[in-house]
Amino acid sequence: MGFLDIRNATKSYGSVEVLHKIDISVEKGEFLVLVGPSGCGKSTLLNMIAGLEDISSGEIAIRDKVVNGVHPSRRNIAMVFQSYALYPNMTVAQNITFGLEMHGVPKAERERSMRDVAQLLQIEQLLNRKPGQLSGGQRQRVAMGRALVRDPDVFLFDEPLSNLDAKLRVDMRTEIKKLHQKLGTTIVYVTHDQIEAMTLSTRIAVMNAGYIQQLGTPREIYDTPANIFVATFMGSPSMNLIPVTARVDGTTVLADTTQGEGERISLPFFNPSKALRDLDGQEITLGIRPEALTDIDGADQRSSHLERIESVVGVTEPAGSDTFVSTIIGGVDCVARMRSDADVAPGSTAEFAFNMEKAVAFDPKTELRIA
Repeated sequence: MGFLDIRNATKSYGSVEVLHKIDISVEKGEFLVLVGPSGCGKSTLLNMIAGLEDISSGEIAIRDKVVNGVHPSRRNIAMVFQSYALYPNMTVAQNITFGLEMHGVPKAERERSMRDVAQLLQIEQLLNRKPGQLSGGQRQRVAMGRALVRDPDVFLFDEPLSNLDAKLRVDMRTEIKKLHQKLGTTIVYVTHDQIEAMTLSTRIAVMNAGYIQQLGTPREIYDTPANIFVATFMGSPSMNLIPVTARVDGTTVLADTTQGEGERISLPFFNPSKALRDLDGQEITLGIRPEALTDIDGADQRSSHLERIESVVGVTEPAGSDTFVSTIIGGVDCVARMRSDADVAPGSTAEFAFNMEKAVAFDPKTELRIA
């Protein structure tokens, strides 16, 4: 059992079930991120943990105590909202300590806790200001301080950075990660931003249409996506999906397809599984990340399975440290992540390197990864 256990939890509105038998066990000190597109159910699940939404069936337990029906104020959780939810007529110090005051914590203890949290978040100079005098990043720090001062069992974050500009979002992401590493708190964090999910989490639950599509570490989610939805949702640019025909040659499985001008190419899978070897002659989908499809000099030279092909360059997109290059393989547009100084030009023929150690295969009918 974990520190926070969600067991077979469902949520229905009338006859419509919006969350379907969710099972997640969160260990003490873990940073779990719920990620998925708008409407996938991630905020609903967070609200069920908080007690702001009733659970239709199943159980939610904190410290092995079932909290179904327990009032939010008695769950010992703290929530940081997207909108900050600060009291505009109170100072920063009053906002931070208000919850403690409502719980009857003595003034001296409230002041001590508030000072400790303000020092941790580096907002001591803001304590006498009101929210209207603060920037978005400062307001978010105050909202975090209000949660931290209570020393709860579980922290819940509901898209806390979505109202910030791009640079501030990156800075706050780093601050939240530092805070977690320093305090070892248990956090459940909701976002639709897959970069936030990858950089902050110890584990990620990828959600879609009320289902958990995959639960795993950032590396597991990125390198071995459970299905095509996870493969395309996680990663920017998303994974290339190429229709190919599996061809078995002894213990080798080849992905047969074409490059842009129609020339046949064969790409051998690295260490193919028995399930893949059983698909001789069948149509499958080859998945490869843009960084595993690159120029020769930019390819991982440690890989023993680099395959070279020539293909016509479509569009080039300089992006500072990288150049994204499109080309047609298997009749679909593919994106390669090349070095910033890669010598490629639209309309020219260039050599592309496939790192087949990083390739995965999917069943195009079920959209599941072929294990």
